[in-house]
Amino acid sequence: MIGRGLEGLQAASIERGPLHAMDQTPKPGSLIVEMRNVTKDFPGVRALSGVDFQLRSGGELRGLVGKNGAGKSTLMNVLTGVFPPESGEIRIQGRSFARLTTTISRQLGIACVHQHSQLVPSLSIAENVFCGSLPVTRLGLVDWGSVYSQTAQRLGSMGLDIEVRRKVEGLSVAERQIIEIAKALFAEARIIILDEATAPLPKNEVEMLFGFVRRQRDQGAAFVYISHYLEEIFELCETVTVMKDGRNIGDYVVSDLTQAELIRLISGAEVERFRHETRSRAGDVLLEVRGLDRPGYYEGLSLTLQRAEIVGLTGLEGCGKDSLARALFGMEPRGTGQVTLEGRPYHAGSPREALNRGVAYLPRDRHGHGIIGLRSVRENVTLPILSRLANILGFVSRRREQALVRDLIQKLNIVTPSMMQAVQFLSGGNQQKVVFAKLASVEPKVLFLDEPTQGVDVQAKTEILKIIDQLSREQGVAVVVISEEIRELLDICDRILVMFKGRIIREFPAHDPQTTVESILHAVEGTAAE
Repeated sequence: MIGRGLEGLQAASIERGPLHAMDQTPKPGSLIVEMRNVTKDFPGVRALSGVDFQLRSGGELRGLVGKNGAGKSTLMNVLTGVFPPESGEIRIQGRSFARLTTTISRQLGIACVHQHSQLVPSLSIAENVFCGSLPVTRLGLVDWGSVYSQTAQRLGSMGLDIEVRRKVEGLSVAERQIIEIAKALFAEARIIILDEATAPLPKNEVEMLFGFVRRQRDQGAAFVYISHYLEEIFELCETVTVMKDGRNIGDYVVSDLTQAELIRLISGAEVERFRHETRSRAGDVLLEVRGLDRPGYYEGLSLTLQRAEIVGLTGLEGCGKDSLARALFGMEPRGTGQVTLEGRPYHAGSPREALNRGVAYLPRDRHGHGIIGLRSVRENVTLPILSRLANILGFVSRRREQALVRDLIQKLNIVTPSMMQAVQFLSGGNQQKVVFAKLASVEPKVLFLDEPTQGVDVQAKTEILKIIDQLSREQGVAVVVISEEIRELLDICDRILVMFKGRIIREFPAHDPQTTVESILHAVEGTAAE
């Protein structure tokens, strides 16, 4: 058993056998991972409470599901040695450990791909893939030829044709995640954890990943697949473990369940489907774009946004939708063309200028650009408006700041022990709500949301859609929702614009009976519906 508290944890030891416990291939069907009665505490919250978890050798593909904050990622972080548990027992292929560390976990053949990239931006793709295990020549020098050739070969086997000398800092979120996955899957791991690994990926690249995962499974690797996309659980996994409030509430065979039954197990009740009520488009024009051109990104773009309108923007990865939002927010060059905001010329050379004019943006990469995990909820929410909260002496009025944050926590139903809680300890759904609170504090006129429900559970998605509707309806904000989740766009938008190869090629009224998921997907792929 593992001793209680950090002071009770001693250096890692294995009851018997060498450290490389995964060197010998286990018998198919035997327990390769066994966690018993695992408990883990964080400040103000018990994240895991007596959790049992098992994974079998021979290629088991087990889903791990639950609401944000249910304890899924925490349990896997205990398995990979990131967090020491307060109590419990961990057995890897029959061997018991006093404590797992990240090094020992890696040596045992356990790898984890996280939702948010862990790559080093300043290094090349090849250097990241081989980070920590660079091949050397007989003289002890790095064999760069082997580094580049082996990386290209490995990525090529996944169907990826990419220049391996490129720096990671120049890659998109999707490209970074693909490299992260490749790095883990080619590390000769026998236990691979995919923690929301597909969340940043475009739909056409998810199937490529699934194909590779199945091939690795057929070769004996066991997988734990954490995802809020339940359709992916049914497509990929044979078994599933459901967690709720830090406990394992059951292990199931996926083929024995329906998606509705799995949702009820996760949430404890039916989850309502939110549908935005389309309003009249007779409102004032807030933002107007005319003939916007940026070679390689988009061309001839024209669109209008009206007050209190919710517009969906969708298309394949690289179609230009993400670049358009970042350019209008001042994060990237805008190109040529005319843009007006409330009838006045608009150009933002930086995000600060955009915020000052009333244009806000929620990035897809929440951890990279949306929140500061080490800082409190209060600090994250008021960061963009500190000057507005200053008194006549230039000091921030804590009374006004706390009143504002308290009001937003209540309105957006942010679950946190206090406004002083570090955001990194909140669930993914509540982290996303903190970003919404930050944007709401700016009181924007136009709001761009890039994949706003990415990586959150079914219930949190519904709550986020309600928040978007509330910002539009009560504050008159013109909202652009950038997403590949077509069903969600149909639920929340007044109309949906489809981009293809840098152009807006179709517009769909969201609540028109003729507008279907299929008709939008045909436009997304650049084909006419039959």
